[in-house]
Amino acid sequence: MKTIFSAVLVSAFAATAFAQTTAPTAAPAAAAPAAVVPVAPTAPKVEEKKAPAATPATAPAAGDVTTGKAAWYGKKFNGRKTASGQRFNAGLLTAASNTLPFGTLVKVTNLKNKKSVTVRINDRGPKQADRIIDVTRAAAARLGMLKSGIVDVELKVVGNAKRGTKMMTKKAKKA
Repeated sequence: MKTIFSAVLVSAFAATAFAQTTAPTAAPAAAAPAAVVPVAPTAPKVEEKKAPAATPATAPAAGDVTTGKAAWYGKKFNGRKTASGQRFNAGLLTAASNTLPFGTLVKVTNLKNKKSVTVRINDRGPKQADRIIDVTRAAAARLGMLKSGIVDVELKVVGNAKRGTKMMTKKAKKA
């Protein structure tokens, strides 16, 4: 930007000097027109892309364990696209996590009654800062948390689901 402005200033100065030297000496010199300084074109606006939902720098290793609060979400989201692009189905054993990569298999254990279920991460959430995972209604039923809604859980990374495996499409038995 500085070099463009300098070049415009130099050319304006040269044009003024040339006009003064070529003007006839007998006629009074008219005021030189003000130099028009072109405005440098601004760079086109580039739309900023939203950063993908929080994902860890490295994939969690099998056996990684963490504890926190879990909640469940259900039928009102059926058919909507999840953050992974899959359609939400409250009858599948899936979950939402802000830190685990899509496809991660996690064993969720209710610390109060020791019931557990393995779920696949296919969505982002929970939105509440005090929670570490949101599970589907089917997973919540297996954990025995439908009435309470929120429970203390332990998460243990089991591995990664492979595309097309039974784990990705397995429906839960009615509880």
